[in-house]
Amino acid sequence: MKYSVTLLFSLFSIYLSAQYQINSYKGQDLSPNTKAPNMHYLGSAWLKGLVAPQDDLNVGITLATFSANSTLDWHQHETGQVLIIVAGNAYYQERGKEVVILKEGDVLKCDKNIEHWHSSTPDSDVSYIAIYGGGSPTTWTEKVTQEYYDTIQVATPK
Repeated sequence: MKYSVTLLFSLFSIYLSAQYQINSYKGQDLSPNTKAPNMHYLGSAWLKGLVAPQDDLNVGITLATFSANSTLDWHQHETGQVLIIVAGNAYYQERGKEVVILKEGDVLKCDKNIEHWHSSTPDSDVSYIAIYGGGSPTTWTEKVTQEYYDTIQVATPK
């Protein structure tokens, strides 16, 4: 009986430990060492995948870094998206709305199928963690031109 309980406890412990996985981004090379292959931006951008979408999770988590004066094109997602600004300042705009400034510590939730773009500001690099549904690709809708980006008049927070 004692051995059965020990075996049962051991098997249960193994089962529980298989239910989750703990990783840390600390100690990983998070520096912008690989330029993003994406063609839907101006300037310089780097991506570091932290969690790849999987069948059972279906959520992706990516660290993105944009150098100052860089921007993504207009796009939308079939799932919501969360952006967590971890360093620097960013622009964010939804179609038909004003550009807003996001700063370090800000958390933004963009609802599904909302056309938007986001970027660094002209004078600040930005790094953010993007959390998104992994089931479908991003739909790119329109270029954000350098001319449009240069017309933005929003005071950058200090």
